[in-house]
Amino acid sequence: MSDSHLNCSNCTVGNCAHLKKSFPEFCLTTNAKEGVVEKVTKRYIRSSTDRKIALTSANIEGSYYGRATRVEETLLFIRDMGYKKVGVATCVGLLSECNLFAKIAKAKGIDIYGVACKVGAVDKTVIGLDESLKLSPGQHESMCNPILQAELLNEEKTEFNIIIGLCVGHDSLFIRHSKAPVTYLIVKDRVLCHNPAAALYGAGGYYRRLMTPDLPAPSK
Repeated sequence: MSDSHLNCSNCTVGNCAHLKKSFPEFCLTTNAKEGVVEKVTKRYIRSSTDRKIALTSANIEGSYYGRATRVEETLLFIRDMGYKKVGVATCVGLLSECNLFAKIAKAKGIDIYGVACKVGAVDKTVIGLDESLKLSPGQHESMCNPILQAELLNEEKTEFNIIIGLCVGHDSLFIRHSKAPVTYLIVKDRVLCHNPAAALYGAGGYYRRLMTPDLPAPSK
């Protein structure tokens, strides 16, 4: 592979973080188009919203590094940003986790408005899914409806939205249609108890199949 096709996914140095090593020849920092770094940096200064989000995130990192959990960092971010109404787009299979987070947030004075993925109860066949591909063919099976989740939260004028366990792709649609900034609290992984990084850590052992060209075969 030529250097022109190499990027951060090929880097093992990470010199951009602290400037204590040397940049690889293909580094995007040193090979970026002239002026693009400066141009983008000015966006943080010109946009009060982008600047506040960036500063708040950096302040939390500096103050709580290695001490605050993801749940705590999310609550700290909401507090420090001054958000009063927060939306949650949750998988219906993680309603218990959503309910618990809502109770925790309420104890901190945060108003949570949650919308489950099956909202609207629209059957999967309405958008063209073959009946045979349902988990239970022949029965009503509601589609995940991330666009409706986003629209309902938009109507509520939530200032910040949190994803709890939406499927791959459904989460993309939710982010695409959400008017408010979005973060994850739980990333869905049905096999690994919602810890997708475990597959990467096990790629040299139990999950060595990940290093082959093949993807899992469908169950049907």
